Order: sequence, then structure tokens, then C-alpha cells
Amino acid sequence: MITVGVEEEYVLVDTATGRLAAQGEKVRAAAGLEPFVAAEEIQTELLQAQVEAVTPICRTLEEVGGHLLRLRHAVTAAAEALGCRILASGTPPRCDQSVPVTDRPRYRAMQRQAPQLVAEQLVNGMHIHAAVPDRRTGVEVLDRIRPWLPELTAMSANSPLWEGEDTGFATWRTLIFDRWPVSGIPPYFADDADYDQRVRRLVTSGIIADTGQLYWQARLSERYPTIEVRCCDVQLRTDEAVMFAGLVRALVQRAIWDAADGAPRPESDPELLEAAMWQAARHGLSADLIDPAGHRHRAGDAVCRLMRHVGPALDHASDAREVRALVHRLLQEGTGADRQRQALAQGGVAAVTDMIMGVSAMS
Repeated sequence: MITVGVEEEYVLVDTATGRLAAQGEKVRAAAGLEPFVAAEEIQTELLQAQVEAVTPICRTLEEVGGHLLRLRHAVTAAAEALGCRILASGTPPRCDQSVPVTDRPRYRAMQRQAPQLVAEQLVNGMHIHAAVPDRRTGVEVLDRIRPWLPELTAMSANSPLWEGEDTGFATWRTLIFDRWPVSGIPPYFADDADYDQRVRRLVTSGIIADTGQLYWQARLSERYPTIEVRCCDVQLRTDEAVMFAGLVRALVQRAIWDAADGAPRPESDPELLEAAMWQAARHGLSADLIDPAGHRHRAGDAVCRLMRHVGPALDHASDAREVRALVHRLLQEGTGADRQRQALAQGGVAAVTDMIMGVSAMS
């Protein structure tokens, strides 16, 4: 069984005003004091109005959901004690103020390199790690899951607002992250030696300081024997995060099987993949999606193609019933971006913030 782990990033806002609260370090310290939370499970992020929760290695989706609920409750309690709340949204509905950078050498170096990009890095993702047996297989998996990253991005869209306005994009976070020098859909790699050589060149060039600045939507982890899929916005509800953990695990399992069977790796045109990603970020599931051949599909049909592709792997992991039910609900109720826009239409930015606060804390 392929093990998985999930990282969730949250933004902190003042309970009374809804404005950003630079309390990340205090929230991390307070949450880490809880007897049921390990110190490394709650971490600070680039900006002081953010905090990250990291699950242990999990064998089942039930474990993933249980750990995410436990960690969200711990962070919520710590935040409330300091007069703030967490928002599980890819971008905060309001971000009309500057937030200090967390005081670490790496973060200060990033600020010197790109001050405006760092100032606007108030974005929150969900990163899913899925185990692979070795780096060579990991590169095979990367090449095989690249064409499916736009679908995952569209399904996970949960960041339509920026500075109190609707951006017109379902996931504005994707556009913000795409401005870094090494970002977007990862390139096609011949093998693990090719991957390592090209990464070394990037680091040697000085354009990135270390492999942590490989902001591709999927990459090999340098700390763990995993593939790390990074294209998803953080989700409003933990069961939605569980759904994506199941889908990513199934994509990785299917890729490993295809590699073992000698199936050819898809060499999709990079410009089409980037166009497909832009379309997914722009519309989420509210318009057509583009496949690697450049063909347009209704969003629901594109999701069905993904589900057919991973179906045997979902069955293998005994995840099929849960993931299919959650995907069906997503298609019926819409993405987090859809729900944020509904709240915006009903009560403005304050209603969006209230909605996200309530859902983030309770589910």
C-alpha cells in the first residue's frame, strides 16, 4: 500500500475585524503545547500571518482525515486563544495590509531576491506526499501524472478573491505561484539522472537558493521517498482534502503500474499543458477543460476521464467508495471557489470570511 501524508497551509485573521493577524509563531508555539500534537506537526510559514499543519505518514484515508481534523482543531484552539481564527482558503478574502516575513535566514533571503513576490505570497496550498520505491520510479511517476495536474487544479480551486475583489479566476493562488522562476507544470525528464542534473544546474545558476524553491506543481521530495503534488489549493473541508489524497495516491499507483508494464510515457506539449493549467485556474469546474492533445471537454466529462484512469488503483487501495462519493458531491455542490462566490453575492467580503472561518474550524 502506498503511504500518503498531507500538508495544509492556513492564513490567520483577527476574529473581530477579519484583517490579517501576524501571529503565526505564537499560534505554532501554543498549538505545539497540546498533549496530542507533536512539535513538528505545526510549523510557521513564509509570512507571519500563516501557519502549516503536517500529518504523519498515513496508510489509510481514514487516518488522513483523523489527523487533519485533530490538527485543525489544535490550530483553531491556539488561534482563538490569541484572538484570531484560521481560514482554509487559497487566498484570504482581504489582504490589504503588509505582513512581516517570518524571521528565518532563508525567508529573509527570498525577500531580498523578490520583495514584491514575497509580500504577495499570502497563498495557502495543500501538498500531498505519496510514497515511491526509489527516485527512478519517482521520475517515471512525475512524467506520467503531469497531464492530470490541470484537472486536480480545477477540482481544488478555492482562491477566487484578492484584496476584497473577485479576480475572475477560480484559483488566483495558482497565478501568484506561477510568477516564481521555477514553477508551473514540471518538465518532462528522461530519468532520475536527468532530473538531478537539471536541478543542480538551477541551483548552481543562483536563480534558486535550494531545492525548496522548485515550485513545480509536482516534484520529488528531497527529504522523503515521495512524490509531492503541490497544485491544490487548501480545501475548506477536511474530507475534501481526504478526497485529493486518495486521488493523488491512485494517480501514483496507476503510474507505477504503467511503468512496470512498459507503457509509453506521455510526452505532452509543454505549451498545451501550460494552457490547460491556465484554463483550469481561470474557470475551475465552471467551464471546459483542455486535455494534453488540445481538445476541450466539459468539466464533468474531464473529471470522469480522471476517475476512469484511476479507478483500478482506487479499488486496489479500498478507497473507491469514499473518493467517488466525495467527487460526486464536488460535482453537485461546486468547488470552494464556487462557494466563496456564493457567499460574496449574498453578503460581501465579510460573509465570505465568516463562511470560511466556520467551515475551517468545524470540518
